[in-house]
Amino acid sequence: METLTSRGRAVRLGATAVGLAVVLAGTLWGSDDDFPFGPFRMYATSNPPDEPAPDTRVEGVDRTGRVIELGQAATGIRRAEIEGQQSRYSNDPELLSEVANAYTERHPDGPALTEVRIVVRWHGISDGRPTGRYVDETVARWEIR
Repeated sequence: METLTSRGRAVRLGATAVGLAVVLAGTLWGSDDDFPFGPFRMYATSNPPDEPAPDTRVEGVDRTGRVIELGQAATGIRRAEIEGQQSRYSNDPELLSEVANAYTERHPDGPALTEVRIVVRWHGISDGRPTGRYVDETVARWEIR
């Protein structure tokens, strides 16, 4: 085994110092978008033991009033992408047209949608345990004209 030269040792120490500085800066001032150099807060926190737990879903409604699940299999859009942009959809529900278009592209012979909505099901939690009760909240709704 050969020993590392002084120059090689200095290069490795410099690269390590730069890496640590970037991770530290990301930790202090970064966001999830900076991962792996910023925090990945998704798993770093937990809800209080008596706070309801959210479960987000996207639904479509056809002309007969039937509800169609518009998850990843139906649209190609991951739930995390919807959740990450939920405030944008709430502020501008017309953006849900992208979900409707994705559904139509994947299911050209499927039932035509008249509405797309984002629904959050708030599961009741007591002492860190599910209560079996829930409340649905529609946070964004777009009617197709």
